[in-house]
Amino acid sequence: MMMKMKELLCINAIVCLLSLSACNEFLDKKQDIKMVVPLTIDDATHLLNDYGTMNMGYPIWGELGIDDYYVTKEVWESGMEDYRNAYIWADKPYIDVAQWQRPYKAVYYANQTIDILSKVDPQQDRTNFNRNLGMAHFFRAFAFQVLTEVHCLAYQPNTASADMGIPLRLSPGVDDKSTRATLQQTYDQILKDLKKAVQYLPMVESVRGRPSKAAAYGGLARAYLNMGDFNNAYQYADSCLQLRPELMDYNTLKATDESPIKQFNIEVLVPISSVSTGLMSGMNAIIAPELYNSYAPDDLRKGIFFKPNPNIVGTYLFKGGYNENSFELFMGITTSEIYLVKAETACRIGKISEALSAINTLRKSRWSKDVLYPAINENDPERLLKTVLEERRKELVFRGRRWSDLKRLNLDNRFKKTSSRQLGTEQYDLPAGDLRYAFRLSETLVKVGGIPQNIR
Repeated sequence: MMMKMKELLCINAIVCLLSLSACNEFLDKKQDIKMVVPLTIDDATHLLNDYGTMNMGYPIWGELGIDDYYVTKEVWESGMEDYRNAYIWADKPYIDVAQWQRPYKAVYYANQTIDILSKVDPQQDRTNFNRNLGMAHFFRAFAFQVLTEVHCLAYQPNTASADMGIPLRLSPGVDDKSTRATLQQTYDQILKDLKKAVQYLPMVESVRGRPSKAAAYGGLARAYLNMGDFNNAYQYADSCLQLRPELMDYNTLKATDESPIKQFNIEVLVPISSVSTGLMSGMNAIIAPELYNSYAPDDLRKGIFFKPNPNIVGTYLFKGGYNENSFELFMGITTSEIYLVKAETACRIGKISEALSAINTLRKSRWSKDVLYPAINENDPERLLKTVLEERRKELVFRGRRWSDLKRLNLDNRFKKTSSRQLGTEQYDLPAGDLRYAFRLSETLVKVGGIPQNIR
């Protein structure tokens, strides 16, 4: 639908943004209209209503290297070079810059919105002023966090002030030079933005695609979990679920449907998707046997998430998750994820009854009602944590969380692992804590933008 706006962005911003994505009607310019800058609360609303920019096109470089799937050598050889290299963790220069640029386009729109709102009277429309300001801070934080999860090392308090983060673009000036902040500065900014979002976002958001206060709480729970701050992660997960506790009953879904899970279901706090998955698409990615076999027979997720592979007997493909397709990853925030954050962090900080309540609430909603639900009753913190992490992997399959989870769990001797790929006679390994977990930047960024490459 055509966005009705009286103004367009300045020429150099248009040139920059048009290089980042396909046609965007907001950026179309009529030949007889002069360029002017957006100025009003309505202008800010139109910017943030661009679903294709704010909610789509987030990077999957790290996820291409996760251990939840594999592809045949023939499929691998048919992929684009950058995707092939990402699959086997080849530390080679790659050219594709779009997966870096697209999140920064969302950051640009967020910064433009914050700049507009800094110059208007909030009382003109206090409701939309607050909503837009909260959304801008939320999406800026979300983009920063996704890029950090892909391109930075795992957060460690004793090294974060020296480790490289990402460029923190905080103003809409397109000519400002990009420099990499430290990882500590990066997470500080993510937390600051999400706390601003909590302050301004509404309790209830009726428009699909927009975050509410619960989504911002969920974002904070994610960020603190990545940082290993389990007390804060628990508190924000609990705050999120106080507002939005809903879960789908998988008994109401039809495993025979091509896409059993609907895109805007009651669990979705904010819908966000990746670029095209390529090698990870539903026709290519064969689910790792140890993952597929970890689901109990009465666990409905097994039939909802997967289908038999018609090309290789005895193997299974991903049917498609919360996007209603298997060609993009759902990367948004859901209540099911937050139940898992609460369960894990509660276990880690000694709140065993809360951990059991959270994990059983989630798991029961995924279990067949034809049998008695086998509740988890483990009281030993070590064994319970292991169980919760296993449930996390089973629940969040192809939801954009595994790469980040592998990275952070590799800091814990109890859970670190070496990932391996087999292509014909060649085996490729990614040891725990390897520097390649900070996915290298595109050579275009390094050469043209002068941004430092990740250390090797």
